[in-house]
Amino acid sequence: MHEPDQSGDGTALIRSDPWLGPYARQLADRHAYYKAALARLAPTGGLLGQISRGYHFFGFNRGEYLGKSGVWYREWAPAALQLRVIGDFNNWDRWANPMVRDEFGIWGLFLPDDRFAERLVHGSRLKVHVVSEDGSGTDRIPAYIRRVVQDARTGDWAGVYWHPPQPYQFRHSVPAMKGGLRVYEAHVGMAREEPKIGTFPEFTRDVLPRIAALGYDAVQLMAIMEHPYYGSFGYHVSSFFAVSSRFGTPDELKELIDTAHGLGLRVLLDAVHSHAVKNTREGLAMFDGTEHQYFHAGPRGHHPAWDSLLFDYAKYEVQRLLLSNVRYWLEEFRFDGFRFDGVTSMLYRDHGLGKPFTRYDDYFGDNVDEDAVTYLKMANQLAHSINPQVISVAEDVSGIVGTARPVAEGGLGFDYRLAMGVPDYWIKLLKEKRDEEWVLGEVFSTLLNRRHGEKHIGYAESHDQALVGDKTIAFRLMDKEMYWHMSKGDDNPIIDRGVSLHKLIRLITFSLAGEGYLNFMGNEFGHPEWIDFPREGNNWSMHYARRQWSLADDPKLRYAGLNRFDREMQSLDQRFNLLEDRLIELLMVHEENKLLVYRRGPLVFAFNFHPTRSYPDLQVPVPDPADYHSVLDTDEARFEGFGRVATGMAYPRQAVPAHGRNQSIRIYLPNRTAQVLAPAR
Repeated sequence: MHEPDQSGDGTALIRSDPWLGPYARQLADRHAYYKAALARLAPTGGLLGQISRGYHFFGFNRGEYLGKSGVWYREWAPAALQLRVIGDFNNWDRWANPMVRDEFGIWGLFLPDDRFAERLVHGSRLKVHVVSEDGSGTDRIPAYIRRVVQDARTGDWAGVYWHPPQPYQFRHSVPAMKGGLRVYEAHVGMAREEPKIGTFPEFTRDVLPRIAALGYDAVQLMAIMEHPYYGSFGYHVSSFFAVSSRFGTPDELKELIDTAHGLGLRVLLDAVHSHAVKNTREGLAMFDGTEHQYFHAGPRGHHPAWDSLLFDYAKYEVQRLLLSNVRYWLEEFRFDGFRFDGVTSMLYRDHGLGKPFTRYDDYFGDNVDEDAVTYLKMANQLAHSINPQVISVAEDVSGIVGTARPVAEGGLGFDYRLAMGVPDYWIKLLKEKRDEEWVLGEVFSTLLNRRHGEKHIGYAESHDQALVGDKTIAFRLMDKEMYWHMSKGDDNPIIDRGVSLHKLIRLITFSLAGEGYLNFMGNEFGHPEWIDFPREGNNWSMHYARRQWSLADDPKLRYAGLNRFDREMQSLDQRFNLLEDRLIELLMVHEENKLLVYRRGPLVFAFNFHPTRSYPDLQVPVPDPADYHSVLDTDEARFEGFGRVATGMAYPRQAVPAHGRNQSIRIYLPNRTAQVLAPAR
């Protein structure tokens, strides 16, 4: 591990984007602000020093005091009048174990083994009683606690002293990346077919092999950090260092990650550092009796759309909490990276709500929270210092300049940004126009509309599109017909259209929208149900908080063909290194005939979106003077197509110019199908 090089003034972004020239001073000021923040950390070891090692200091940790072994508990609560440790080890006595405060507002207590070893054991339940300045007292969950559990009878949450006598031993090394980043986004709790909360062992046994067999090389886990309300989808975090106890133990999560590595999968954590739950008994809100301890006080500390609290990223202890959290998940659990949630909300004081972001001016000025910018830079620099192969992804809709560029250039330091406009575009297109009305030139240019020099992860839909109140692509295309007419051999034009377009939408998105690809679990086979977590409005039902894997496994249903198609689509990147190839070129577009042909890398993608017209002798321009053959055909019978073209069809090169190319081939391209063509070797 090493500290990052921060030479330069942060204006190197201008070299790749001359339109940033007028903003050179703002870029330099932003980078200077970041370097000043780093300079303040230098006396305590920089990013790899105390600022990111908080979980070794705060919370419950083994240590020594005056030559005795025992357990230290420390907590930052500068405005509190008193802190007292309580738990089953002292019969929840709020007076027995008071803590001592230092000049920085950090409270500490040493529990020596000679007095507490037989009482404070692995699994002991704990809280801290906090007395505010007004004399009122509340029992709170320690901020750095590593496990939190809920009492099934009372509903009360308590911290747990997690110190297993035999810690989990990792067996597998991290797999090397081969090709682009192909991410399978998953939620452990709703990954069962039964209407119940799934567990880490069940996911490890039943779902990880599916993901690996489909050809993905990374799995992104949602809702891992502890959250009191299951229906929040994990986005209202209460304990940032605790693994959600609904799914299992920390060691069971480690086994999941270790098993994934053995299957060739990297594992990304959905990291929620953009906001926190408002709960005072389970979370960090009002911990020391004030609004402004971890969060901004007043309206600035409340997210108007998410009903949650917003961190004050300028504070040292907030930086220490969150940077230590980054390091904790990397070092303790061997996660391979993060998808940072809500980056847009962090970056702007108005959280980007309803903002179109059409001008470069939007990325500078008073609306930008420069402390949040600095925090994100520090988080990315820290993560890459700990593990140079780490993967960090930004969920940002604003398109702020430099998101996925190195910090030394003036960027935020992410490796990828999510191409969030793409699923929004598909929703708009499917809602407003039938496929006969799609303008293919617009589709092509929209899927390529991303910042040059920054890697993006393309996706047609994610969990957002599957939530109740919205619709998946499959449901928009086929609606209730999916419930009655997905059997093989069932002649239904709505299903035929939906199955065909589902494959075309995924293939064109996969091949154009980014240097990576993302899929939410179940969408690969057109999952028919939306997501609705148990809540009062659905009588606490888990009927929609699950995945119906049996649909994809049933050979009598057409879901199985969609699932097979997804596997073969992923293999295009495995075989041809497609996603990392920056060469994308339009070869032909014909709006009336609904034809679109382009290349990416060595492959030629030929799409026929026409609802009825097939082309038995279509002349297709090709970039290379070679024979071509089909490596993927959406119309194959195994993909629930009509099998109108022989599998692996060969197309000899013809010295016939077409659309500006010196050579072409002639292919049979049926309606609503696509073929992927590779030059013969």
